[in-house]
Amino acid sequence: MTLHAPIPAPEKRPLTVRLATPRGFCAGVDRAIQIVERAIGKYGAPVYVRHEIVHNRHVVDRLKAMGAVFVRELDECPDDRPVVFSAHGVPKSVPAGARAREMLFLDATCPLVSKVHKQALRHQRLGRHVILIGHEGHPEVIGTMGQLPEGAVSLVDTVEDAERYTPPDPDNLGYVTQTTLSVDDTEGVIAKLKERFPNLQDPAADSICYATTNRQEAVKLAAPGTDLFLIVGAPNSSNSKRLVEVALKAGARQALLVQRAAEIDWDAVGPLRTVGLSAGASAPEVIVNEIIDAFRERYDATVELAEMAEENEHFLVNRELRNIALTHEDMAWVNG
Repeated sequence: MTLHAPIPAPEKRPLTVRLATPRGFCAGVDRAIQIVERAIGKYGAPVYVRHEIVHNRHVVDRLKAMGAVFVRELDECPDDRPVVFSAHGVPKSVPAGARAREMLFLDATCPLVSKVHKQALRHQRLGRHVILIGHEGHPEVIGTMGQLPEGAVSLVDTVEDAERYTPPDPDNLGYVTQTTLSVDDTEGVIAKLKERFPNLQDPAADSICYATTNRQEAVKLAAPGTDLFLIVGAPNSSNSKRLVEVALKAGARQALLVQRAAEIDWDAVGPLRTVGLSAGASAPEVIVNEIIDAFRERYDATVELAEMAEENEHFLVNRELRNIALTHEDMAWVNG
């Protein structure tokens, strides 16, 4: 009998994975997830959540398994169970409706979104018509517009919108922005509005949140010269979609939004030498690691960090939930 030597496995091609830092969960998302988890721990299941707590299917499915029930509107919730409002914020009419029904509700609105609400109300108190720069139909935009009376806010999305916009009083205008926009694109919209309306007033503080800015700057740092840039995030996540745009503008040959490693079309992306990787503010680190492992299965992959900033922010959960301890598993999830 003739023995044959084993056929050696094909040698893996070298690949550099530039891992943008910071990425993934921000302090507002951490807080929102903890609110749902702690509410289930305190009140038991089910705990109802109006809309997705954050825009990520992996997160939502995990919370469903713990006992969260996600609904579109308040009228789908029973009166005798707690309801959590999502991190994107809600119109004033939603908590008003909950109070009218004497429901127990917990507001998980990101504090930075709440800050935008206050900025819009301040403009109104000072007699200004409010321009909201943001994407129509996004939950954060709906929530912000719902802080003021109907007709008190005008939505502007693009530079073209800014060119066409006709205000009720050109000399009494103030603007705020959705927190998850592209910094560069928003600057163009603001510049056009100020060119047309020189008396346009800024918000009291920058509306685009630190996490959005940091993630975009990290992607700009990592993107030049990459053959492919992957952003982990959901198709309905505004900040994740903006990261794809930022990567392309910063020099990535191609950039894609994926929710899991299984979505990567390895044949379509072609031969790779350098890949960029980041994650939107609602995407857990476990999926980033899953994608790195998928590259290591196919390439001799080396991970290098493209670090732009260190984030140490922490937002407290609602007072009534602060004495509810998370399990070690929950803490590992929240902290990545």
